Amino acid sequence: MTDSAVVLVRGRTVPDSAVPLLRTAARVEVVGGVDPALAAPGPADGSVVLLTDDLTHPAAAALLAEGVPLHAAPGTGLVAAAEVMDRLRSPGGCPWDAEQSHESLRQYLVEECYELLEAIDDGDRAALREELGDVLLQVLFHARVAEEHPTDPFTVDDVAADLVAKLVGRHPHVFGDGDPAVRDARTQEHRWEELKQREKRRASCVDGVALGQPALALAAKLVQRTARAGLPADLLPSGGTPGARLFDTAALARLAGQDPEGELRAVARAFAADVRAAETAARAAGVDTLTEDDWRAYWPR
Repeated sequence: MTDSAVVLVRGRTVPDSAVPLLRTAARVEVVGGVDPALAAPGPADGSVVLLTDDLTHPAAAALLAEGVPLHAAPGTGLVAAAEVMDRLRSPGGCPWDAEQSHESLRQYLVEECYELLEAIDDGDRAALREELGDVLLQVLFHARVAEEHPTDPFTVDDVAADLVAKLVGRHPHVFGDGDPAVRDARTQEHRWEELKQREKRRASCVDGVALGQPALALAAKLVQRTARAGLPADLLPSGGTPGARLFDTAALARLAGQDPEGELRAVARAFAADVRAAETAARAAGVDTLTEDDWRAYWPR
């Protein structure tokens, strides 16, 4: 269907990118709640522009499945995703989705975040796009569950509004009359933490640090927070225990401006790649069970 398209309509408003298509399309069809007056009949074998206010409508879904392009105003894809999540969670939707809670979804949120990190590390653009969508699903899912809370509900719009308020409030040099304390990225990062602590009225510089995160990342975050608060480096944990030595390594990396979690992950990934390369080389030589000497012989140089 050359030049065919699906256009997501809000009221009687169509996105700018769809206007040229509407002028040249062989016919314009409408489905869902779109005003029928916007339709324009034409030959059945020509290009078609389908106007819809619901991307889950069978006609729209069928065209999109064929690879027909979608035209929508910026942000309407997010609205459509929220609408799909709402339908899945509502009566008559998906039984599995309806049974989920914040607690049951925890494992999926963690898994999707790690899969996103792997896509970033691999430099895989297609996987990055997919995994960002999976993380977005978790945000939409949790917000939809929160909407049903009996005494303290909030919606995905509330979540977005809070985010907008936070971003605007933490960037007075962009959205306000300027901020002389912000001169570059480093001073902006420091200013962000100052404004954050003021907003949340924290009694300690380590309040708000998620203690449940991976230990190496936790150590790095604590070092970062306390360094900003002026804590002398000699007061950081020390000693001969494995934990103290690991903390010291994380502290040195963080104070040097590095990400110890990312650095260790990179080394671990490289090690795993070397293991696979040695195993592959050994199998190619007819060796299935490797001795210590075999490992050394086939280890990548």
